[in-house]
Amino acid sequence: MNEALLSLSAAAIAFVGTHFALSHPLRAPLVRAVGAGPFLVIYSLVALATFVWMVLAFRAAPPADLGGSGQIGWIVATVLTLPALVLFLGSLRKNPALPDPRAEAMTSRAAGGVFAVTRHPMMWGFALWAISHIALWWSVRTLIVAGSVLFLALVGAHMQDRKKRALMGEAWTAWEARTTYWPRWTALPRAGWRLWLVALVLWLVITWSHIHAAGIPAGVWLWIG
Repeated sequence: MNEALLSLSAAAIAFVGTHFALSHPLRAPLVRAVGAGPFLVIYSLVALATFVWMVLAFRAAPPADLGGSGQIGWIVATVLTLPALVLFLGSLRKNPALPDPRAEAMTSRAAGGVFAVTRHPMMWGFALWAISHIALWWSVRTLIVAGSVLFLALVGAHMQDRKKRALMGEAWTAWEARTTYWPRWTALPRAGWRLWLVALVLWLVITWSHIHAAGIPAGVWLWIG
């Protein structure tokens, strides 16, 4: 493994490790020590620093050094990234897992929209994005980043459940009883046609911009130019 890939691996470990450490064991003592506001600043700076490190190391690592999975891989990636975006966008509203003073009240409602699929739609959106890139088998650098995101998303969702149970008690336990960690994929149509339409338009824009950002056509643009 060359120096750039070693740096990328270290950056990915730092990004995931500091995220877990600051979100769980170190969060409470640091909040007590410096306060909630300064802690958020520390958390954001660490996340930004490790992310920038990962981006720079990714750019320095060899591109397209694996054989690729061909048309099958591109089809899988194309199919997965649209529902990934649906889950992510749907998670931005009325999500009790996000920091919000109304979070406990949100757990008392029916699990509709993307929450009928999973109580962790944001995390599963990231996971689908990661799986779509792993399926391409395009480069070692992509596998490192996508694997890190997949681990962070799925393990992070499990750890988030533990944290929310401790913070919210019966409210979160009741929310868990009405929702599921593992997605119910058949419930995806219940996300709503408006969300699907917004996601489709944004997906077309993002996959088109992928050509200019990465030099590689993505989504349907691979086939229609």
